[in-house]
Amino acid sequence: MIPIKEHDTAVEAQNEANEAEEVKDSSAENKTEKETESKGTAEEAGKEEAEEKDSKETSEKPAEDTAVEASLKEEKEKYLRLYAEYDNFRKRSQKEKENLYGDIRANVITSFLPVYDNLVRALAAETEDEAYRKGVEMIMNQFNSTLEKLGVTEIKAVGEKFDPSLHNAVMHVDDEEKGENEVVEEFQKGFKIGDKVIRFSMVKVAN
Repeated sequence: MIPIKEHDTAVEAQNEANEAEEVKDSSAENKTEKETESKGTAEEAGKEEAEEKDSKETSEKPAEDTAVEASLKEEKEKYLRLYAEYDNFRKRSQKEKENLYGDIRANVITSFLPVYDNLVRALAAETEDEAYRKGVEMIMNQFNSTLEKLGVTEIKAVGEKFDPSLHNAVMHVDDEEKGENEVVEEFQKGFKIGDKVIRFSMVKVAN
């Protein structure tokens, strides 16, 4: 038979051990709860941070898109301006080239017109040498054909109304049979290339 004192001591020891175990279990539970709470708090914080980041990125994206669109618009405007400048330069260069060619052609043809005038005088002169006349006529026909190929046309004069943009009046005569400002005689043939006069027609004008 165990003495009462020893029995009480054993019971107390057992109780203390149980209490210690309960305290340990409680501490462990509290620790687990704290860890769970801490983990939950961390997860919530991470989630909030992620949401905040997403929100920030979402708010920044429209701003980036706007910047890109503005940059593209600016580059497009630069391209259009450059293209317009180049197109104007191309047209201007082409026009200058055509004008230069026209001026050179006109100058060259003008330098040959005295030859034409001499052929006209030769044909107007009386001669009994038919071979000579025939030869001059052939040269004149060839000369006229060459002028035609170069786009040169004669300015109409006799019978036409005087036009200061085509005719150079060097004489004036009163003639009731002629109309007002009518060209009655031509002293020197005039020529033009297209609408450009390369030599005015020298004429006599009536009334």
